[in-house]
Amino acid sequence: MISKQGHVYIMSNQYRTTFYIGVTSDLEVRVWQHSNGEGSVFTKKYKCFDLVYYEHFLFIADAIDREKQLKNWHRPWKIALIESVNPKMMDLKEEIKT
Repeated sequence: MISKQGHVYIMSNQYRTTFYIGVTSDLEVRVWQHSNGEGSVFTKKYKCFDLVYYEHFLFIADAIDREKQLKNWHRPWKIALIESVNPKMMDLKEEIKT
């Protein structure tokens, strides 16, 4: 059986005041969609066009579970998570290009 892999990711606006958490099976395509206004209504409205965090999972179901967990976290916890791997909260789009 072939498993469908997935990612949980966090997008942010340029001032890092708003965060959007999502899940996808194709991170590069989904980030491109968000960055070009074709993602969710939320990311378009709040201009969350920068990828600041992502995690890879072998199974999409695990990514979905993690997304649900992160969406229940308090803002300081999310910021600490992002800064643990991306201290300057840089846009990571270039890092994921294949």
